[in-house]
Amino acid sequence: MKKLEIQNVKGTCDYGSKEQSIRNYIIDTLKKVFEEYGYKPLETSILCYYELLALKYDEDNDILNEIYKVKDQGDRNLALRYDLTVPFAKYIASNPNIKMPYKRYEIGKVFRDGPVKLGRVREFIQCDVDSVGIEGQLVEAELIELFIKGCKKLGVDVYIKYNNRKIMSGFVKECDIEENKISQVITVIDKFEKLSKEEIKEEFLKVGIDENQIEKLIKLLSLDFETIEKLFKNTNNIELLEGINEISELNKYLEGIGLKDETIFSSSLARGQEYYTGTIFEAYVKDGSIKSSLGGGGRYDKMIGDFIGDGKVYPAVGISFGLEVLFEILKNREALNISNTKVYIIPMKNNIESLKIAKILRDNNISVDIEMNSKKIKKSLDYANQENIPFVIIIGDDELKENKVVFKDMLNNSQEIISIEEIIKRIV
Repeated sequence: MKKLEIQNVKGTCDYGSKEQSIRNYIIDTLKKVFEEYGYKPLETSILCYYELLALKYDEDNDILNEIYKVKDQGDRNLALRYDLTVPFAKYIASNPNIKMPYKRYEIGKVFRDGPVKLGRVREFIQCDVDSVGIEGQLVEAELIELFIKGCKKLGVDVYIKYNNRKIMSGFVKECDIEENKISQVITVIDKFEKLSKEEIKEEFLKVGIDENQIEKLIKLLSLDFETIEKLFKNTNNIELLEGINEISELNKYLEGIGLKDETIFSSSLARGQEYYTGTIFEAYVKDGSIKSSLGGGGRYDKMIGDFIGDGKVYPAVGISFGLEVLFEILKNREALNISNTKVYIIPMKNNIESLKIAKILRDNNISVDIEMNSKKIKKSLDYANQENIPFVIIIGDDELKENKVVFKDMLNNSQEIISIEEIIKRIV
């Protein structure tokens, strides 16, 4: 029998206790921020029908190539969700009686069979915030503020790049590019800052646009917003004008809440997903230590209506935090290297008393672990230090006679003999 090679699937990871504690800290911190802004929890299914996930894409789209496809025993074509946005749209479409506006957050695993690099894996957790039923740029400004605040709570300084898909589509039309090529052209624009000018030209040529169109488009994609606003203030290109007006409105909100220094308009920001219809955004760390985005999102007003098929527009906008990238930033920070266990009890053969004391502490919401292998005190204390457990209780016979224990503060390297009641007062 061939020996099985035990290893993880490429692009997947196991996380030990210390690592998972940091990941839980990120999730718990973000949940609190989401709820501060009035967003409610939701959980959707990981397994979806393939046709549902592929509904909005051409057959040669990169996203379709990254979907993990599976079949069930009924030979149905299923797939693992690649984001949380499409399942959210499915949920809204399946529950027509939901009161609008509806604001939700969801934290869950998604899967993409794509390239693997630092901060990018194939099985990962997204932390999404979305709203349905709100038009205008007010909610976009709120989501940008929420993203920046969430990262600040984690001690990560970020800036947000933003654009509008109507501006981008308008640019494509300004270059006299056929409408049926807009989607392919935007897919190439999504690579604008990752490739050289010559490489971008090659990608555009593959799509079937000529040299003059390419040169004009590249110039437009390099303009700042003030120039775009002046250049096209009298344009007959309605889509472009709508995009300009939306960004102008968003700029006023961002300035009003003091976020202009933490946000940057980028006319070449595309985001590859075809379902975006308006403002889009991506977040990056200010120090540049990680090149990948920490997350992003945008407006997708048509997706839910397409699912329902009722011809109505369901204004929707969302933003997603990338847990994996945040974890890469935070995993080596000493301040987060603290155990979930608050107290470590060393019984000194007083096992029944150790269980009694542990119960009293746990009843007071103090997390407790007990040394159960009769190790010597030095080894037990070494273990507490290695696990970064801040407090140790040693239950000795002499101290028990006075209803007291030895209480060690491991962080300050001090100890005293006190009662359990006094310990509770110190810790809680």
